[in-house]
Amino acid sequence: MLNHTIMNIISEIPLIKYTETGNFLLIAGPCVIEDTKSPVEIAGILADLAAKYELPFIFKASYRKANRSKSSSFTGIGDEKALEVLAGIRQKFGIPVVSDIHSEAEARLAALYVDVLQIPAFLCRQSELLVAAGETGKTVNIKKGQFSSAETMHFAVEKVKETGNSKVMLTERGTTFGYTDLVVDFRNIPVMQQAGVPVILDVTHSLQLPNQPAGVTGGRPDLIPLMAKLGITAGVEGLFMETHPDPARAKSDGANMLRLDLMDKLLADLVKLKKALD
Repeated sequence: MLNHTIMNIISEIPLIKYTETGNFLLIAGPCVIEDTKSPVEIAGILADLAAKYELPFIFKASYRKANRSKSSSFTGIGDEKALEVLAGIRQKFGIPVVSDIHSEAEARLAALYVDVLQIPAFLCRQSELLVAAGETGKTVNIKKGQFSSAETMHFAVEKVKETGNSKVMLTERGTTFGYTDLVVDFRNIPVMQQAGVPVILDVTHSLQLPNQPAGVTGGRPDLIPLMAKLGITAGVEGLFMETHPDPARAKSDGANMLRLDLMDKLLADLVKLKKALD
């Protein structure tokens, strides 16, 4: 079961369907808003699965991809258009939504549409960004930098909390291992939990193979079930997973996404594991 401090942080997210089952928080969706139709369809399927397994659920999708290897890579359909898609999903299904932000101006804009603002891993030390996110009053999910130690992430939490906003989460997403790989040190989970905030495991980004010569990130989606089970075993409060009906045709991060039709069985296995551990 989750401790009361962490329960309170999760339960304060608007529209969150938190139950006393103590199930893990699920944050899931495609990498980016690719069009106006497919994210809605994905959100509907995920919302049904979350209800089926009594999981508190946040739909995720980046309204714009600011960190791409090549200038020709897809970045989005337009900021306000993509944010309106997220707001429409929020209204249609009654579920909270989260998206990345990259600047103080983006924090103020995105806060008009989403429930949770996410700080990308590369930007977890950007003080002005953390402060701007905190000042919106929204829940802030900070991804641990691939270059950061778990021990230092409480400083990022403090920057948000100093704005008077205590609604903060931390996400583990792997640590740089050489030039083209990441590794998850599961000792980071209890260390970051000492900050008194929910700790999420970003399952799919932890399995990226970044900085490939072709300029397109690789991945190990075959290891998604194992990584998710290890996260539950390590005691994370939530799992973050990117999913797509056809990852091979996804416009961003397809190489490490879970195929959408595999989500049902994986969630069933993870809920069963969580109950056994409790």
